[in-house]
Amino acid sequence: MAERIEQRLEERIPELEQLERVGLFTRPEIKAVIKKASALEYKIQRRALHKEDFIDYIQYEINLLELIKKRRSRIGYSFKKDEIEYSIVQRIQGLFKRATGKWKEDVQLWLSHVAFCKKWNMKFQLSKVFSAMLAIHPNKPALWIMAAKWEMEERLSSESARHLFLRALRFHPECPKLYQEYFRMELMHAEKQRKEKKEFEQAKMDLGAFNYSEEILRGELARIIYRDAIQKIQGAEFHLSLLSIAKLFDFTLDLQKEILEKLQVEHADDPLTWDYMARQELELVSLPSSQHSSKQTKASEVAQKEERCCAVFDEAVTSLPTEPMWKCYVTFCLERYNRKTNSEALRQKRLERMLSVLSRAHESNLLPEELYKQWLQLLLELNLSERATEVAAAATKRFSPSVDMWQTRLQVLIQLNSDCVAECFEEAFKQVKSKDSLSLWTLWVEWSEGANRKEDTEALYQRSLLITVPAVSVTMKEKYLDWAYRTGGYKKAKKVFTSLHENRPFSREFFKRMIQIEKEQESCKMSNLREYYERALREFGSADSDLWLDYIKEELSHPQGKPENSGNIHWRAMKMLQGELVENFVCKYTLLQTGHS
Repeated sequence: MAERIEQRLEERIPELEQLERVGLFTRPEIKAVIKKASALEYKIQRRALHKEDFIDYIQYEINLLELIKKRRSRIGYSFKKDEIEYSIVQRIQGLFKRATGKWKEDVQLWLSHVAFCKKWNMKFQLSKVFSAMLAIHPNKPALWIMAAKWEMEERLSSESARHLFLRALRFHPECPKLYQEYFRMELMHAEKQRKEKKEFEQAKMDLGAFNYSEEILRGELARIIYRDAIQKIQGAEFHLSLLSIAKLFDFTLDLQKEILEKLQVEHADDPLTWDYMARQELELVSLPSSQHSSKQTKASEVAQKEERCCAVFDEAVTSLPTEPMWKCYVTFCLERYNRKTNSEALRQKRLERMLSVLSRAHESNLLPEELYKQWLQLLLELNLSERATEVAAAATKRFSPSVDMWQTRLQVLIQLNSDCVAECFEEAFKQVKSKDSLSLWTLWVEWSEGANRKEDTEALYQRSLLITVPAVSVTMKEKYLDWAYRTGGYKKAKKVFTSLHENRPFSREFFKRMIQIEKEQESCKMSNLREYYERALREFGSADSDLWLDYIKEELSHPQGKPENSGNIHWRAMKMLQGELVENFVCKYTLLQTGHS
């Protein structure tokens, strides 16, 4: 091994001599490089190899290249690159090759090699890297797309890119992303050839020497890909993705027409189709008008376009009366309403249309739950309190098990200062499962704190503790203790803690909050802190090393503490803690003792 390392170091001598000769590095720096390189070589020549050692070596060499680049820029020296940088780059390539050969499954290592080749413009080597990587990872479409894009965009080889896409589709015959990128690539290739042909024609050059296929120029290869793709991948969304790509190229009008017709025939029952067709009305070019058309005229044109969109949507919800279709319609109306305009008439029209569509969807029992929230928010902004109350009640009737819907209705009633809030809470708990009720309990007690007497709020807290679901009961105990301290001070908090400290289950925060409350008192008693810590450790001592350490810190730092107790607490912790927590505790305890001494 030593002979091999010595040989590798000797191979570096010419580049190091050049670095010193041209003044990029000093003699001490050269010695430091040799010393570091020797240490790194020893690591990668061992019998038991580690990936991190190769990564460290590669990173060191890359940093060396960056340093050389900066120093060249500083002193203005740009010669001898073949003798210096090329040698280092070749060495990095060798390291990458060994690493990826040993850890073939590490995609990130392959991608690092790709990035390095791209940065140093090593096109020939990069093709080899892509080939080796794809042979190992043919199951990753993203890698095929990356390789094909590089061939198309950097090497300007549409033939190589096409070959890669065809190979990729053999492994992934139903991958939408592959078809989309292959489709885009063929259209880009056609556009490139069209531009070349146009430039040659403008230069009045003889095109006989160039083979420009009319089929390719028209995008026929992309059409073939499209027809093959829709045989394997169904759905309007995929259809629309290809259509959106085709619309980026101005020579694809026939292809766009074919895709659109196929979409309307095969996916007439898909909301996305109707949504697309409706929104297309916005893109239609208006009739030519005077050059200085008024803002009112422009607003009128926009209103007419939106009316045509809504006419299509109206037809859609008649032909396809489903919740997703109504969602598309309502979403469109919301988008247009939220769009800025200086025309008050247009804004008013959008508002009226939106409220009308929301009402129609609601009356059809096809308005999605998430859109009720936006509707209610809008009604409150418009001060339509009575309508908001009606809609909220209808929404909870339709989505009776939904916690979010009940919470939204209650927030509406609270905002309107309704007299029915408590009654609505009672109704909500009859409909919602106990395991999902935490957010409702939290909202109820928060509302009660501001609206009711303390006795009523405390009764509500005590009622919440009867819930058998641990997640609800535990959180409400924490809130109860915190509320008691805020409203009744230390004595009230101590009373609540005493009434609950045997009422399992608990959380760590419950005990930590009581400890914090005690420490905030001027006459903080160590005996009380010991009680709280002991109760907390009884519940969580086997799984919380920090709790033991906090207890020890209190004994060491509190005026009434007994430092000699820390040893006993340490011994108890060692017996109770489990697994890796023991080692963690010992390390922190040792540091604590060192700092204290």
